[in-house]
Amino acid sequence: MVEERMGDCWSHTKDQFDNLEKHTQWGIEFVEKYTKFVKERSEIETSYAKQIRNLSKKYQPKKNSREEDESKYTFCRAFLTTLNELNDYAGQHEVISENLTSQIITELSRYLQELKSERKSHFHDGRKAQQHVESSWKQLESCKRRFERDCKEADRAQQYFERMDADINVTKADVEKARQQAQMRHQMAADSKSEYSSYLQKFNQEQNDHYYTIIPNIFQKLQDMEEKRIERIGVCMKTFADVDRQVLPIVGKCLDGMTKSAESIEPKTDSQQVVESFKSGFEPPGEVEFEDYGQAMKRTASETSLSNSKEGKERPAGKSKGKLWPFIKNKNKSPKQHKEPLSHRLNDFMASKPKMHCLRSLRRGLSLKLGSGPEDFSHLPPEQRRKKLQGKIDELNKDIQKDMDQRDALTKMKDVYVKNPQMGDPASVDPRLSEIGQSIEKLQSELQKFEGWLAEVEERMPSKSDTHRRSGFFETQNNTTVSNNCAQDRESPDGSYTEEQNSETQVKVSTHPVPTTSTPEFDDEFDDEDTLPTIGTCKALYPFAGHNEGTIAVAEGELLYVIEEDKGDGWTRVRRNEDEEGYVPSSYVEVFLETNAKVADS
Repeated sequence: MVEERMGDCWSHTKDQFDNLEKHTQWGIEFVEKYTKFVKERSEIETSYAKQIRNLSKKYQPKKNSREEDESKYTFCRAFLTTLNELNDYAGQHEVISENLTSQIITELSRYLQELKSERKSHFHDGRKAQQHVESSWKQLESCKRRFERDCKEADRAQQYFERMDADINVTKADVEKARQQAQMRHQMAADSKSEYSSYLQKFNQEQNDHYYTIIPNIFQKLQDMEEKRIERIGVCMKTFADVDRQVLPIVGKCLDGMTKSAESIEPKTDSQQVVESFKSGFEPPGEVEFEDYGQAMKRTASETSLSNSKEGKERPAGKSKGKLWPFIKNKNKSPKQHKEPLSHRLNDFMASKPKMHCLRSLRRGLSLKLGSGPEDFSHLPPEQRRKKLQGKIDELNKDIQKDMDQRDALTKMKDVYVKNPQMGDPASVDPRLSEIGQSIEKLQSELQKFEGWLAEVEERMPSKSDTHRRSGFFETQNNTTVSNNCAQDRESPDGSYTEEQNSETQVKVSTHPVPTTSTPEFDDEFDDEDTLPTIGTCKALYPFAGHNEGTIAVAEGELLYVIEEDKGDGWTRVRRNEDEEGYVPSSYVEVFLETNAKVADS
């Protein structure tokens, strides 16, 4: 009945004090185990984030020319964006680790200390109450035994008195003594009874308080402590999930960034970038003509020059616009190079000087293979060489501007020191100013050198102007023998382009004089040349001065007619009206070709 009145609480287990102690100890051990679990999870997140960061760092582009060239492609930029997003993704795992440590591990570690202290206090009070009850029980037992002993002694004393009183041989004094002894024993028994009765009531009260008040209160505190422990574990488990959920939006943004970078890849743009990076401006060679070795056997060395002159005269008077490949761009069609019989070439080879240019080309090719290219980038094709030189000039201009800004700042500082000597010594700035001045002079010298090389390249670039084109036609037709014999000499062993002049060229030009009749005849061809048809329109994106010969000045936003597309040399031929036409940089205009022109080109 008593236990039913107490309800569903730990008071039902008032006789299971030791078992409750074991259960609460197991609860503390569970909290320690869960704390260890979260700690290991945090370490895993930290290690994972570190590995992801190292992976991202490992594949980050290095600071060299190769990686800079790769950055021009959309797929390379997309990969770089993916690496950066992956680095941010690793940062979110570090956030998870930090939040697990601060919100769960630290809190549980502090709570464990409080839990252990509270549990120890409650069980200490319980043991103390239990010891008090046990001590009262022992005192009650002692009173009970004393009362029992006194009762027995009183009975024996009474029986002895009665025997003495019935015996006629016993003196009256002995009887009186026995009577007094019996009365004393009865009084002692009565006192023991009274003490036993009083202590029994006290023990019953203490026992009742122990089992119905003290122990239930202690067990209730233990129950509240255990419920708080379980509730705290549940909160930590919820926090464990929320820590991951908090970073999901940022992780989603990282993944969205990776997806967006992947979708930004443009194969057509990358393919066009390959063309821009490697185009040389060369035209493919013309068709190889048939060589009649039977006729060459009947000729002598003396007839060679004569036959060359005749062949020059018998060259068709049509509008042949062949140019020396690969140095001059062909205007409309592939060049037809004049071929000589093999015997003539052998005779020329035997009469020519040793070809030192070939050895120089060989050394250049070997040096390129060893990775030490010439400073003027002469091993590159014209278009690529121009780009490299222009890039180098831009770098030098930036360095010069940087040094000039620094020099201006130091000059202002020196002026301040001169006006206010207490702020510093003006002479202390002079060494640095001198050093910067020398650096600027050196950079300007380098700049002039590269600008000279760039000017040289631009003069030799094909399709620069009509004058250059026509002179190219003339030289090609009159120096065909020279070009055939030295075509291999102008190319280094590794297939790279070189613009070094061979002394053998001048020798062979003097050996084969050009007929004077060919010059006016060739000029007449250009006088009679029809006006090129319009193949489209273009819009100038930027203003162009057009100072060089053969170019035309345009204003930003101006509309022009396109009469010749860019053939790979970076120039487009345009016309303003019937009398004004020339070349403009292809990157300065936006071209709109007509449909029939595109079909004809394809």
